[in-house]
Parts: sequence; C-alpha cells; structure tokens
Amino acid sequence: MNIHEYQAKQLFEEFGIPCPKGSATSSSQEFSSCIDSLGEGLIVVKSQIHAGGRGKGTFTDGFQGGVKLAKTKDEAVEYATRMLNNTLVTIQTGPAGREVKTIYFTEGADIEKEYYLAILMDRATSRPVVVASTEGGVDIETVAHETPERIFKEVVDPAIGLQAYQARKIAFALGFEGKQAVACAKLIFNLYKMFWEKDCDMVEVNPLISTKDGGVSALDAKVGFDGNALYRRPDITAMRDLDEEDPKEVEASKYNLNYIALDGNIACLVNGAGLAMATMDIIHHVGGSAANFLDVGGGATAEQVTAAFKIILSDPKVEGILVNIFGGIMQCDVIARGVIEAAKAVELDKPLVVRLEGTNVEQGKKLLAESGIEITSADSLADAAKKIVDIVAAK
Repeated sequence: MNIHEYQAKQLFEEFGIPCPKGSATSSSQEFSSCIDSLGEGLIVVKSQIHAGGRGKGTFTDGFQGGVKLAKTKDEAVEYATRMLNNTLVTIQTGPAGREVKTIYFTEGADIEKEYYLAILMDRATSRPVVVASTEGGVDIETVAHETPERIFKEVVDPAIGLQAYQARKIAFALGFEGKQAVACAKLIFNLYKMFWEKDCDMVEVNPLISTKDGGVSALDAKVGFDGNALYRRPDITAMRDLDEEDPKEVEASKYNLNYIALDGNIACLVNGAGLAMATMDIIHHVGGSAANFLDVGGGATAEQVTAAFKIILSDPKVEGILVNIFGGIMQCDVIARGVIEAAKAVELDKPLVVRLEGTNVEQGKKLLAESGIEITSADSLADAAKKIVDIVAAK
C-alpha cells in the first residue's frame, strides 16, 4: 500500500525526521489558510498522486508541471487552482494520467546539494538495505546505469537493527562532515526506525538535501507498506486512498483475491501465483496478451469465483477468458460449480476456455459438460492458451 507525500511527511515528523513544513488540502477554499500557516519566502505547490515524475508531468489541459515554485501567495493559489481536479500525466501514470484531488503546500528550502536515500527490502539477502547516492533529484535507475560507483549500500541485520556506525558510514560516504554528518546519521537512523516499526517495504527520499545553514532535510518522500501487515496497522490503513487504486483491484481485495490489471484482452483466472505467471507467459508465447493477473488461491469458494468473474468482466478490454485450475488443495468439482454459478450470474457473453487438472477432475469436467453453458474444454495449458487466443483472434 502506498501513501501520499503529505502523509509520509506526517510520519517523518512523528519520527523526528527533518522536512520542510507543509499543509495539505482538497478544497480550493482552504488554499489561503494553508499558505498562511507556512513561513515567509518561496512556496512549493505539489500535486498529490501515487506516481513519480510529477515535476515533469503535463496536465491534460496543457498546464506544465505538477510541482511548482511560487514566489507569492497569489501565484501559489493560481498554480494550485490549475492543478486541483485536473488530470496529471507523468511517465509513471501512463497516458490516462491521474486526477489530482489534493494539493500540498510546503515551505521552500535553501538547497546546498541534493542526495538520494532509500530503505527497502533486499531480495538477494532477505534483509533491509539502506541505499544512498550523492546524485539526488534524478532517477536512481539512471545513476545505477551510468555511474554505479556513486551508489552506496548498507545491509541491515533485522535481528539487531541499523547500528549507529552504519548510519555514520552512509553519512560519510555521502561526503558529510562534522555536525552535518551527525545530523545525517540521525536522520538515517530515525528513517530506519520508521521503516521497521511501521512495516514499510520502501521509504525513499529523493532528494535528501543539505542546506546552507548546515542542516539536512528530507525534501520529498515516497513510502510504501507491506500489505500483509496492514491488519496490525490501523493507523496506516486509515491513510489508504482508494481513488488512487484500480477499482477492480479494490473490489478483488474485498474477496481476498490477488488481482492486478494489465493491458491485454485475455482474462486469466488461476489458482496459485506461479501457475498464474506461467499462464500469462504461455498466452503471450502463442501470440495473445493477458488482461490481468488473478490468483484465486488454493481454497477459493464459489462466491469468490463469482466475484472474480464479475471483476474480470468489468474490464472493457476483456474479449475472452481462460480458467486454468490445478486441483491440489482445491478440488476441480468445486471450481467447476463456481464457474457455472459465475457464468450464469453474470450472463457470460465472452468466450470461455477451461482447463482442469488434479483432484476430482472428472467430476469437474462432467459438471461443465452438463451445465448448458458454452464452454471450451482444454486438455493442457498449451492447448488452453492456443484455443482462447485463436477464438479471440477469430472474433
């Protein structure tokens, strides 16, 4: 789960991580009061969406930039008015863009130098890792590709947490000295504390800045959380912005379905994440394109399967459906009943190919054959993929 920058900054303040003072609102009537709550000087006006590249983004009405520097209050209000309820398109949103429903005003900063800092899970070591670079304010992928020697990493033992010497090591690697190195190390230490205590899976500060008065501050913030830990984090769950998520994915989460929308036209309903990935791969291999990743899990009920069909069919791009079930824990006859109920409940009008294998497979196939529903059976995954791709292509 991701949160907005202004929400991340609230957490930063809770954990003693220095960042510019700010105020957020979703109402144009509160622009003036938000700005008045800040100090004198430059005002930064920031669109709040769950996507990077806001500063270089373009609104659908042609207005340039989702992050603007304003020299006066009137200018800040003008920028905010252009942004609010407008659709911002960035490199990460895709051409559809995202509607801006919240504006975040922050005080400007007297920047001396920009850095990059992040804490995330390192899959290679299965441990948290602190990643830092002297090249901030740009895509870290670009730095990794062009100047990898400017990226520093410090792997953390989760049993004992980030040690003070490790925080100092990163601060020195970034070139900080004296009191500024102490300030940087403290910021890194507190950032890790937040990362660990709030069950984050990523905390990114880009840029981290040094100021001309000797300070160190988090100018931006991007924070994501482990969705599997949200049950014990009601304070974090309360920050969830459903408007920033695909409605189909939100609906799937209500039924404990693992669903991710994609750009293709062949929907997949599969039990097991690995099998779902293999199904998507073979659809692509035979010339098709998957419309989604959908794992119904090992013990799906008929109700869940019906919900899955409804979610699949709510995607206007879907032109055909492939059901691929291996009955291990799940029994094929249970899935067959779910498919039949779902097809009748949603008045299915899309081609449907079903491949069943495993526990009670003969019973499952018999139920499908006698259902009266137009279903194409397949004997293998390759056969199923070929059939659905050919059927959709022939439409």
